[in-house]
Amino acid sequence: MMIGRSEQSVTALARLRRFASCNAPVLIEGETGTGKELAAREIHYASARSAKPFVPVNCGALPDSLVESELFGHCRGAFTDAKTTQIGLVEHARGGTLFLDEVDMLSLHAQVALLRFLQDREYRPIGGDTRKADVRIVAATNASLEQLADDGSFRLDLLYRLNALYLRLAPLRERTIDIEPLAEHFLAIAIERLDLPPRRWSEAAMQRLVAHEWPGNARELENATLRACLVAEGDEIEVDDLVTAVPAIDGDPEHGAVVECRREATFRAAKHSAIESFERGYLTRLMRRAGGNVSAAARLSNIERRQLGKLLKKLGIEKQAFRDAE
Repeated sequence: MMIGRSEQSVTALARLRRFASCNAPVLIEGETGTGKELAAREIHYASARSAKPFVPVNCGALPDSLVESELFGHCRGAFTDAKTTQIGLVEHARGGTLFLDEVDMLSLHAQVALLRFLQDREYRPIGGDTRKADVRIVAATNASLEQLADDGSFRLDLLYRLNALYLRLAPLRERTIDIEPLAEHFLAIAIERLDLPPRRWSEAAMQRLVAHEWPGNARELENATLRACLVAEGDEIEVDDLVTAVPAIDGDPEHGAVVECRREATFRAAKHSAIESFERGYLTRLMRRAGGNVSAAARLSNIERRQLGKLLKKLGIEKQAFRDAE
């Protein structure tokens, strides 16, 4: 369940539910701890595939020498150690969703294998015959695949295949209004997990939570909540408990400044929202004028093409939509 009341969170959730209505691949980008797997599950369980398997795989853990066997399986005797027939992750996910986390970690060899599968929707177990696969692909990364493609470490044709639908998950520092409901949610989970009597955040502790940057995003906040809940002795979690759990918070502003910081965070969120609204409106009109042609749009706006591409990706504006409208 995705939790958040910020404009970014509400927009992301609505977009994920729209993505659930079709079978096109989805690429989710976001910093570590922003909830990319949670977003992938939201797509799966809101879709017609919800009764079928959701199969997550960390691409960084796939050995390059065995990647095709891991993805597509193998038949007995296909190679020296193939003593039994083994189905692959694609077959495990049949009818459902295959979630490729850290897709940027795939080697170039593995990228070729995945590209071939995405192009034809067919695969061949090692030593076996070609088979059809009814699988939805959702990929995630905390890197910029466009930048990696520019650097030559990620195939551009694979990026285009994965990027049929795109979502960027905003870091927690860009949506500070979500910190309080997330902290309350994680506290309820921690209390149940540790089998503790009810506890609550003190007002001062909550202000410290909101003022903190959370470089590890929601995952870091969840872990900090668990530790603070464990060290607190009363029915209220105080600032001292929080500092014990997250020493870096001790360097954050003191009480009065934290309150002001909270007000500033609200201002920053409003400013960010206004800027994003302007950018979205301007770029939507621009892409409509250019008929979805990014190069033409770059010339019209006097924006460097690569920078324009990044802005379109950040805002989830799909150039194909304007081409289809022509």
